[in-house]
Amino acid sequence: MTNRGKAFIKAKEKVEPGKRYLLREAIELLIGATRAKFDETVEISLRLGVNPQHADQMVRGSVVLPNGLGKTVRVLAFTKGDKEKEALDAGADYAGADDLIEKIKGGWLDFDRVVATPDMMGSVGKLGKILGPRGLMPNPKVGTVTFEVAKAVAELKAGKVEFRVEKAGIVHTPVGKVSFGADKLLENIAAVVETIIKLKPAASKGTYLKGISLSSTMGPGVKVDPLDVKNI
Repeated sequence: MTNRGKAFIKAKEKVEPGKRYLLREAIELLIGATRAKFDETVEISLRLGVNPQHADQMVRGSVVLPNGLGKTVRVLAFTKGDKEKEALDAGADYAGADDLIEKIKGGWLDFDRVVATPDMMGSVGKLGKILGPRGLMPNPKVGTVTFEVAKAVAELKAGKVEFRVEKAGIVHTPVGKVSFGADKLLENIAAVVETIIKLKPAASKGTYLKGISLSSTMGPGVKVDPLDVKNI
């Protein structure tokens, strides 16, 4: 059994077992229960009524959080020619082509998100075994493979998050920092949930939002009433 610190146990005592809280109530409870000395990340987990083993029930997408993620995101852009300058002007931390590919092959990974223009994907594909397991591989389905590289970079710097349903039918994604306060976190969560609802597969039958919970980096999970979130 995992040993829990006194701070975690004390925080968990504030959460009523089995209760599904209203969203704002859950956010305020989560904020009040944090005890870490750093600004904890808040994450939402949604259990969906889908079977990801079927291609027509896969839920995958991205959303730009209205209030960002509360952290600096280092963006790398695989591109060349005029698009390289376009990416840098939009805020990319690194932009280039073969030079960056070779650097990554050598073990360099000092970046958080990656975008690429379509003409670069033949070369970028060679990095699949390095970028793929880390969730860094550009993908057109989430807007990170595009000739609109400036827009893609700007969105990532502003706090765009990607999500993909796991085998158990659960989606996890960060929604900000505890320091944001209830209002900003609520806005970010609403944006995520709205996007996921819009992506409901036609093949998904019955209840789609089966369960929702919020948690912070060092805190306990707080269950949320899906109906309240859906209404928001």
